[in-house]
Amino acid sequence: MGVPAFFRWLSRKYPSIIVNCVEEKAKECNGVKVPIDTSKPNPNEVEFDNLYLDMNGIIHPCTHPEDKPAPKNEDEMMVAIFEYIDRIFNIDRRDCLDAKSDPSSPAPRAKMNQQRSRRFRASKEGMEAAEEKQKIRQEILAKGGFLPPEEVKERFDSNCITPGTEFMDNLAKCLRYYIADRLNSDPGWKNLTVILSDASAPGEGEHKIMDYIRRQRAQPNHDPNTHHCLCGADADLIMLGLATHEPNFTIIREEFKPNKPKPCALCNQMGHEVKDCQGLPREKQGKHDQFADTLPVSEQEFIFIRLCVLREYLERELTMASLPFTFDFERSVDDWVFMCFFVGNDFLPHLPSLEIREGAIDRLVNIYKNVVHKTGGYLTESGFVNLQRVQMIMLAVGEVEDSIFKKRKDDDDNFKRRQKEKRKRLKRDQPSFIPGGQFSPQALGNRSSPQAICNPRQAAFEMRMHDRQNSTTSASPNTSLTPDSSPSLGGGIKRKLEDSDSEPEPEDNIRLWETGWKQRYYKNKFDVDASDEKFRRKVVQSYVEGLCWVLRYYYQGCASWNWYYPFHYAPFASDFEGIADMPSDFEKGSKPFKPLEQLMGVFPAASGNFLPPTWRKLMTDPESSIIDFYPEDFAIDLNGKKYAWQGVALLPFVDERRLRAALEEVYPDLTPEETRRNSLGGDVLFVGKHHPLCDFIVEQYKTKNTEAVDIPPELCHGIQGKLTLNDNAVLPDQVVQSPVPMLRDLTQNSAVSISFKDPQFAEDFVFKATVLPGAKKPAPVLKPGDWEKTNNDGRPWRPQLGFNRDRKPVHLDQSAFRTLGHTMPRDRGMPGMYPNAVPLGAYGSPYARPLMGSQQQIPKLLSNLRPQESWRGPTPLFQQTPQRTAGAAPLLAWNRVMQSPNQFQPAQYQGMGPMGYPQRPEDRMDRGRQV
Repeated sequence: MGVPAFFRWLSRKYPSIIVNCVEEKAKECNGVKVPIDTSKPNPNEVEFDNLYLDMNGIIHPCTHPEDKPAPKNEDEMMVAIFEYIDRIFNIDRRDCLDAKSDPSSPAPRAKMNQQRSRRFRASKEGMEAAEEKQKIRQEILAKGGFLPPEEVKERFDSNCITPGTEFMDNLAKCLRYYIADRLNSDPGWKNLTVILSDASAPGEGEHKIMDYIRRQRAQPNHDPNTHHCLCGADADLIMLGLATHEPNFTIIREEFKPNKPKPCALCNQMGHEVKDCQGLPREKQGKHDQFADTLPVSEQEFIFIRLCVLREYLERELTMASLPFTFDFERSVDDWVFMCFFVGNDFLPHLPSLEIREGAIDRLVNIYKNVVHKTGGYLTESGFVNLQRVQMIMLAVGEVEDSIFKKRKDDDDNFKRRQKEKRKRLKRDQPSFIPGGQFSPQALGNRSSPQAICNPRQAAFEMRMHDRQNSTTSASPNTSLTPDSSPSLGGGIKRKLEDSDSEPEPEDNIRLWETGWKQRYYKNKFDVDASDEKFRRKVVQSYVEGLCWVLRYYYQGCASWNWYYPFHYAPFASDFEGIADMPSDFEKGSKPFKPLEQLMGVFPAASGNFLPPTWRKLMTDPESSIIDFYPEDFAIDLNGKKYAWQGVALLPFVDERRLRAALEEVYPDLTPEETRRNSLGGDVLFVGKHHPLCDFIVEQYKTKNTEAVDIPPELCHGIQGKLTLNDNAVLPDQVVQSPVPMLRDLTQNSAVSISFKDPQFAEDFVFKATVLPGAKKPAPVLKPGDWEKTNNDGRPWRPQLGFNRDRKPVHLDQSAFRTLGHTMPRDRGMPGMYPNAVPLGAYGSPYARPLMGSQQQIPKLLSNLRPQESWRGPTPLFQQTPQRTAGAAPLLAWNRVMQSPNQFQPAQYQGMGPMGYPQRPEDRMDRGRQV
């Protein structure tokens, strides 16, 4: 959702919705990783029924992470995605009856405009960053600095994470392989139903998930007390979860930690950015430089967002007394979701007077509670908007727009004044001169040995010049230096721009805090006079249509695949006059873009290598009829903001008719493989051999039934839909080919897959936005003290750990850390905040060490343990270490096993399991008979 600060605002206002995840870490014995038994109870003391994965939030951090080295190639990216999903399943585990995994897919036209802006920006910023990096490298080398050899590798273009590319097609194949592998090997997946909706199925990932939930809720066999858990990082997932009106809905996401340290892209050292790099040699890492090739990375932690607790907060905040109509909390929640659209979303720009950082949602709620007595009812009902009541809310906001703009200006001026005073204070308190680089002061004990001097002549020259300049300026403040370095009384030295106390501010021609702001806004943004009432009404009507479209999208599904907001800017709240009679109907029967067509609509010419050659030519050929869709450069309007990423990319809108007409001429040039990638697909359902539905699906393939059949709900945990045979199905006793060369084929497969389709309804069917009959309201979580924590009273507050609020957390005090420092050698620790801490069993951790001394007895103790059940299959293939052969490539980080002189080798002992722990004889017999 296009509200970057929404989650921050929500978590600060309602802090008890956040719960820290308890995650069981994988353990290692003699360098062999022991798999986590995901069939055990959830360590968070909660059992989920359905797990949903919005794959966009998984693919991006795995392919181009910000806090650790990026994967070297596409194969490493796929394995990183597998491990990420494993972590999520390990946290949620147990009764996850349905996992629906949704990569980004062909989206509605309203979403494509935002995708187009993001991809054009990413391409432009990537090229500018590469040019700046090369320029700084040349300057450093010219001064005699030291930089490691430039690594020659192709820059990963994140634009390939778009439907229709070969990358997304390969990802779909890899996910099919991963699901089959886990159904064959992991006991936690024993009775799991997995539904995969890949990038060929039209729709955004999170909205496909919501559509699935809506359709299942409308079935008679649906359990109204199902506990849903959705994995994703987008803020709009919170709105979508509330829109389902399910009493048990939880979101899991990565914990956001701002200002994470990143290594310099030139010298790979921590502590500075590329623009501040001086080309100094690297300091020794550890006593023997044993951490030279490692970065101090920490595994990302996860948090839960409990929407049932958010509903408790909203119920207290939205409850109103003495209403002329019956109060309905569920309807008020829908109105709250609708009002959040005004501060921004993926489909509409936010209103100029409503900024979430300025408390816009609180202002809207207060106006809503004051006006609702006059409206006579609620703003929305099951995704449909009452425009007459919305008009009353907007005009009430319009009455205070002028004061909002003036207060924004006053707050901004006060902030700048405080920052200026802070800079002056810091400048006054700091020493007059501190040598930098290799001569900079170091804390006692920070360096284990003296650092070698690099280019001492240049450093000494700079120090002398600085001292000389300071001495001349201090002798006479009104003197200046002549070209022969002699003082002159001609006047003072002009202060450089970078030494100024004030930062350059972007030019603001609108000046919303001054009289005439509306005329200047429409003239600068739309190039029309504010007196042009017809044009202003056209802008307002398009925005009102957008509000109706977005709400319908959240509650009923996509109302139109072709609709989009045709302007870069929003109108003012005071312009929402006379909107009650505006039409809000949409074209029926519209169809989504095909994958390659969407690539032509969102890609810049720099990413044309992901398209067929003749299609790519339409982006670069000056004679192309659509060449104006792909500008080489474009303007970014800061629109009153400070940073470029907050601005508006002024790109031309794509004319769908012109685009389709141009593509008709190049469609015959597609190869059969490209034609397959350009087709729209559907969902695929996977089950293992122990699932009750497995025999039913196998029987469909044996009888070669070409008709769609209904899923027996009693065999699939109440899930309903249609099943049809799949041409590329995963079938028992058939080899599943690995799309990743480093992973082995599944030669003993027992999983099966089949095409799945959600229950279908009439086009005019309305999904009711209400709590289902029989749903039990969760037990209250908030206590009276929790309401006090929402105030800024300065009390320390920390999120709860796990779902049991009576859990007693254990902490180490300073004496315990001092004890660790005395008993553990410092040179064996890992860098970071606590260098003496024992490293956690992270995936592929470069700091994992072989067990020492008595710890080597752990494998002997493991030999006395009975596995939980004989069903346990072989270890997932992407966690196994492949056999090394002559000339083979080196093992990757997650397959590398730490070696030690006394380490036992599993292959030397008969009866050892694939992960290095003993197996019972009957287990080995079962494994040999596995089909």
